[in-house]
Amino acid sequence: MKRTAFVSVGSNVDRERNVAHAIDLLRERFGELQLSSVYETEAVGFDGEPFLNMIVAFETDVAPSAIVSQLHAIERRCGRTRDTKRFGPRTLDLDLVVLGDRIVRENGIVLPRREVSTQAFVLCPLAEIAGECAHPESGETFAAMWARIEAKTGTPRKVDLEAARGAGR
Repeated sequence: MKRTAFVSVGSNVDRERNVAHAIDLLRERFGELQLSSVYETEAVGFDGEPFLNMIVAFETDVAPSAIVSQLHAIERRCGRTRDTKRFGPRTLDLDLVVLGDRIVRENGIVLPRREVSTQAFVLCPLAEIAGECAHPESGETFAAMWARIEAKTGTPRKVDLEAARGAGR
């Protein structure tokens, strides 16, 4: 059964190039993508350069563990190494955050991810492209969840990825 996979994309190292490359590689692997706007957000959990973040969505019938494996392969192609530090600079961070209405707790995969309910860098772009969709556990729409978080955090700054890439050349 096909479901919509929502993947959080983030980078704070050569941000514009890595996010653009990730979109190309995700499209190559998963086909047609729905893209949120790109947002600049502060690093969470460590002092570091700001991140570019977005949500990418696609339809799939692939198992969650296979999707996560494919996302890790794309991260490696973009220079990501998985060291022991949980929080730190990232060339690319791809996280499967929601898979349709599925609730998953297996093989180290937790869906929906906790960040969906707590972090602006995930919830803002998720609400933008899937605001009417309901959180698989709470039943609350992503738009309603974002309205509550936005009142506390404010809206992250949108970034024109193409313009930013041109400025970095």
